Amino acid sequence: MIKSVIFDFDGTLANTLPICYEAFQKVFAKYDNKTLTTEDIHAMFGPSEVGIIRKNLIHQNVEEAIELYYETYLKKHNSLVNRNKEIENMLRTLTDMGVKLGIVTGKARRSLDISLHALHMDHYFHVTITGDDVVHPKPHPEGVEKALSLLEVNSNEAVFVGDSDADIKAGLHANVHTVGVEWLPNYEPVAITTKPHAIFTSPNELIDLV
Repeated sequence: MIKSVIFDFDGTLANTLPICYEAFQKVFAKYDNKTLTTEDIHAMFGPSEVGIIRKNLIHQNVEEAIELYYETYLKKHNSLVNRNKEIENMLRTLTDMGVKLGIVTGKARRSLDISLHALHMDHYFHVTITGDDVVHPKPHPEGVEKALSLLEVNSNEAVFVGDSDADIKAGLHANVHTVGVEWLPNYEPVAITTKPHAIFTSPNELIDLV
């Protein structure tokens, strides 16, 4: 019996990559006089946004640069990220079914909270594990295992849903049922080479699974 569904965030519940790219480009242009492509930025992914800036920024005003990142992220959110009725319906339906919902994401706590509030999703989740809350990011299972513990469910009672290899590997390492998703319009999913238990192209398929 499935008691909990744990989601990745970016590419799974929303596509905030356009704001991330724009905010990083603004930060590195202003402080390091660098013009970064989306490929350059994607190559930095792994740590949270704060971790990326701390690791890669040459300029000494790191804290000021971090604030500029979040100012841009907040300012651009409503224009660059659309609400998705099918995903909102899925979250509402799963909640009504009594399923405990969680998030495990590499995003920093601050940006996740901005996004959840802007998308009116902040009331659905019992647990949110961010890049700030773990030592080892995905594909390490630490975040998924922490979510399972806080949700008080066993691994065989949970599903982990994501759009990338790192998500699927994290779920498999945590011994949960894994679902790869390709359901967000205007989002180009990262090719999943690690085989999940299932691949869904519609949020309704996840409702049917549960």
